[in-house]
Amino acid sequence: MKRIFTAITIAAFSMTAMADNAKVTVHVNQGSQKIHKEIYGQFAEHLGSCIYGGLWVGENSQIPNINGYRKDVFEALKALQIPVLRWPGGCFADEYHWMDGIGPKDKRPKMQNNNWGGTIEDNSFGTHEFLNLCEMLGCEPYISGNVGSGTVEELAKWVEYMTSDGDTPMAKLRRQNGRDKAWKVKFLGVGNESWGCGGNMRPEYYSDLYRRYSVYCRNYDGNNLYKIASGASDYDWNWTNVLMDRVGHRMNGLSLHYYTVTGWSGSKGAATKFTDDDYYWTIGKCLEIEDVVNKHAEIMDRKDPKKQIGLLVDEWGTWWDEEPGTIPGHLYQQNAMRDAFVAALSLNVFHRHCDRVRMANIAQVVNVLQSMILTDQKGTGHMVLTPTYHVFEMYKGFQEATYLPLDVQCTTKMARGDSHAKDGREISMLYSSAAKKADGSIILSLSNVSLTEPQEVEITLEGAQAKAVSGRILTCDNVADYNDFENPDRIRPVNFKDAKLKKGVLTVKVPARSIVVLDVK
Repeated sequence: MKRIFTAITIAAFSMTAMADNAKVTVHVNQGSQKIHKEIYGQFAEHLGSCIYGGLWVGENSQIPNINGYRKDVFEALKALQIPVLRWPGGCFADEYHWMDGIGPKDKRPKMQNNNWGGTIEDNSFGTHEFLNLCEMLGCEPYISGNVGSGTVEELAKWVEYMTSDGDTPMAKLRRQNGRDKAWKVKFLGVGNESWGCGGNMRPEYYSDLYRRYSVYCRNYDGNNLYKIASGASDYDWNWTNVLMDRVGHRMNGLSLHYYTVTGWSGSKGAATKFTDDDYYWTIGKCLEIEDVVNKHAEIMDRKDPKKQIGLLVDEWGTWWDEEPGTIPGHLYQQNAMRDAFVAALSLNVFHRHCDRVRMANIAQVVNVLQSMILTDQKGTGHMVLTPTYHVFEMYKGFQEATYLPLDVQCTTKMARGDSHAKDGREISMLYSSAAKKADGSIILSLSNVSLTEPQEVEITLEGAQAKAVSGRILTCDNVADYNDFENPDRIRPVNFKDAKLKKGVLTVKVPARSIVVLDVK
């Protein structure tokens, strides 16, 4: 069936009847690739209240904090075991001059955030605050460097400031600012969205800039940079083709951005008010990320058949209209069970392509787009974990596990196009992913995206036999349900008891609108 979804397609759907049973066959002995933990990466941009009021409230805030980091947010992210955090952007990165964010906070110059609402920022959260946070969280920092409005010298000195332990000018400056030992910084993005907000460049021009900038981003004192080129937006195959030709193995990774969004002009739709047709369209649009990854990977394979260059989906997630009454340009949106399905299904896709996809960073970690956490902007100190947070928490056992291929047999529904479309897209009602953990147990996810029908799933572990099973479920009464400050636990994982073992056969009853994660031993 030809797939017709694009970034601006708005589809309507007709639904066919379906059965309530399915089969999953997991090929336990065929796994060979590790699911990189960085696929569970996060993204923190200076955008709205992601940094200020989200991650950072300052040492003098009445909101409980740890050295200025909001305590409840920090503890929630620590529990999530996030592997990597990208900062300072996004579009913000190519207007950010790092020297404005170091030294005494009362002497740091203010700046206007021209990309996101014109907000005035005081630069109280800068290099030290970010890298210290990463150390506290135990995650790798991913720095996005300024290529759009910065200079080669500026980026080179930033790398030296962060990573040099020698008697160098920038290392001395860092020590004067209170940090003696250099940080370890593995991931460095050489620009962001250079085709758009990062400079509106042509790929040929950016390729030459990348080659130049990357030369001067040096490895200091055992710190080896993984250099990431600014890659394409969703369907821009030419960008990837040009960079593979002109940059090639000078880069360690190539970024890719893909958002589940109804359109870039006009209304994108509300996060919590949508029809059944809108919901199924979202599932189809979310799954189209696999087509996009496949096409970019095919282009990369021609120049890099050994897959030495990673594909990094360092911005992805849902993008809905801002919540009414919030500040324009701050991209604050609620997060419903629909978003949880987008998270689960997207992570499944990244698992399947872990031979090429080395990292993914959902946008964004707090208060922006498809966030893990929402904080009350009225100063009450309230915080809520979103359904998307719970998916990441339930899925964290997949990190560094060995991906296991599987087959799914289930009923499908046809997603019909609008009056201008001739074809539709077939959408399965059940999606699954499996991996073998270091202790030999198998983690298995089952997502029943049907709004109405439960699924009874018969699971065969080809090459192994289940002896015990436990699990949790994330479900809802309505797929538009969400957590808010009045009802923070409306959607949360609970123990799952409808997985039964009989003579080595595993049968699971998955309710409609549910995500189940099992631990099979």
